[in-house]
Amino acid sequence: METLLFHTLIYLLAAVIAVPVAARLGLGSVLGYLLAGVLIGPVFGLVGSETQELQHVAEFGVVMMLFLIGLELDPRALWAMRHRLLGLGGLQITLTTAAVMGASMALGQRWEVALAIGLAFALSSTAIVLQTLNEKGLMQTKGGRSAFAVLLTQDIAVIPMLALFPLLAVGAVASDSSGGHGVGQDAHGDTRVNEFIHFAHSFVADLPGWGAALLTLGVMAGIVLAGIYLTRPVFSYIHASRLREMFTAMALLIVISIACIMLILGLSPALGTFLAGVVLANSEFRHEMEADLQPFKGLLLGLFFITVGAGINFALLFGDPIRLLAITMLLMVSKGLVLLVLGFIFKLRGRDLWLFTLSLAQAGEFGFVLVGFGVQRGVFDVEISQQLYLIVALSMMLTPLFFILYDQVSRRMTQDRGKGRDADEIEQQGPIIIAGVGRFGQVVNRMIHMSGFKATVLDHDLATIKLMRQFGFKGFLGDPTRPELLHAAGITRARILVVAMDDKHASSTIVRYARKVRPDLHIVARAHDRSHVYELYNAGANDIVREMFDSSLRAARYVLENMGLSEFEAAELEKLYFQMDRSSMLDLAKLWKPGVQTADNPEYIKRAKELNAELEAALISQLDENREASPQLSNTGRPHSPG
Repeated sequence: METLLFHTLIYLLAAVIAVPVAARLGLGSVLGYLLAGVLIGPVFGLVGSETQELQHVAEFGVVMMLFLIGLELDPRALWAMRHRLLGLGGLQITLTTAAVMGASMALGQRWEVALAIGLAFALSSTAIVLQTLNEKGLMQTKGGRSAFAVLLTQDIAVIPMLALFPLLAVGAVASDSSGGHGVGQDAHGDTRVNEFIHFAHSFVADLPGWGAALLTLGVMAGIVLAGIYLTRPVFSYIHASRLREMFTAMALLIVISIACIMLILGLSPALGTFLAGVVLANSEFRHEMEADLQPFKGLLLGLFFITVGAGINFALLFGDPIRLLAITMLLMVSKGLVLLVLGFIFKLRGRDLWLFTLSLAQAGEFGFVLVGFGVQRGVFDVEISQQLYLIVALSMMLTPLFFILYDQVSRRMTQDRGKGRDADEIEQQGPIIIAGVGRFGQVVNRMIHMSGFKATVLDHDLATIKLMRQFGFKGFLGDPTRPELLHAAGITRARILVVAMDDKHASSTIVRYARKVRPDLHIVARAHDRSHVYELYNAGANDIVREMFDSSLRAARYVLENMGLSEFEAAELEKLYFQMDRSSMLDLAKLWKPGVQTADNPEYIKRAKELNAELEAALISQLDENREASPQLSNTGRPHSPG
């Protein structure tokens, strides 16, 4: 008990220190967890062999993550992904396995061992990739959805891979010191639970092939039917108890029970829980389960990443660093080339193609499972398995750096987009220029157009321009940050420039240049957040519109109306808030310092607090004035504002 508490203290302390530092440096939480594991394991030696056992528990975070992802997916969305699951995912596994197998045979491995290595390395890290995609808000991009489809295919493919491995055995001696990553180990001990587990494994193992297939299909069908017909009455029963912790217990029971059933069948627990999540995606209890399981998922995934870092065998690495690092990089480059080609074939382009390629180029946690299983079944000897473990761990360690590389590539592509192809020849010039016609700019353009005015629209995305023209709106292809394009669009004669780009740096660049060449030009600019407002203000924009500000104000007005305020009262408060917030923004812009974090600017914070107090007092005063002017507005049954 004492040892367990001290180890828990070490893991939590390492995470709490390393992860915020890594996140603040822009490295992401995953790399922070991995580095924390390296520090408490190989560097300081604070944890040891218990890390391998702990990793089994931590891998349950992956299972929970796939259950939560399933909750977000409507079954129809899953059906819509079938072509990418079978085509993109299937080809990625096949081609990567073939490439790695060929390279392994060239290094002197027998074909059976080479094929097993190829299968293990064809899998990517579901935990790292999905965690990072969610962190960076990239899951809903085309590249993110394609990466998810491949990861899901890989999880499904683990099942036939585990069935194939015993057929590849070459007589190596199985060892219990394989690192603890194996699956399917016989239960031992004499408790009733262990006896049941042993009986269940034996029963499934003794079934003929057709029997095992029927049992698997029956279990899958049972999970689906239980999700459809049993969860609603069970959760209703739990709800009647009015005990909040029972919801958490029930959500954990669903995930753990499905995972146990899948393990007994020799299948992937992640796949089973994902299926259950998809079935429950339309349930009214979906959000409740999400809220209950999210903290467990986060902690277990973090623990998993720490155990990966702590489990790296640096003694083996330092014994032959050049060779092992070269093999790891060769694996990631080879896998990346396969992904790059497949992504291009499946019509991924630009940033989506690079996201898809760089995010999946590593080996994954199921690689540990397959290598450990391969040792048990005599496919690998212990020496090869230790090297394979290390290569998998190193590739996972490098993955966050690949995401950082993607951020750089994405930023560069955003800046350079349009330079690689000829911009349209702009044959019309008018008093209004709109730079950027995404979801923000298109609304501006439509209102201007339908009010009888014409605008010259510029955008660097060819698909967007083509779509505009299909709806009868004319736009011109080109990068609005290029001075020659702005001049071709008539910047020297225009009356108004609307900067509606979704790239903060590009917006500021356009505003700065336009103000330089046209001091009298009226510039309306879209801002991403407060800091961007100050940048645009300093660059010379006249009217700055925070992209979420007006819609947020309207949402707040609806809340006030439904809390009992009249439409007039809510509208007056909305108008006053708008006016005073604009005024305070101008005040705070004088205290804002480029490149300095808000938390490190005490003068800004002090003035912001003063302005917030003034705004609150003004809103309360306005509400009281309205009530005094129209006493009938006060008879709404709500409490008066504090005086």
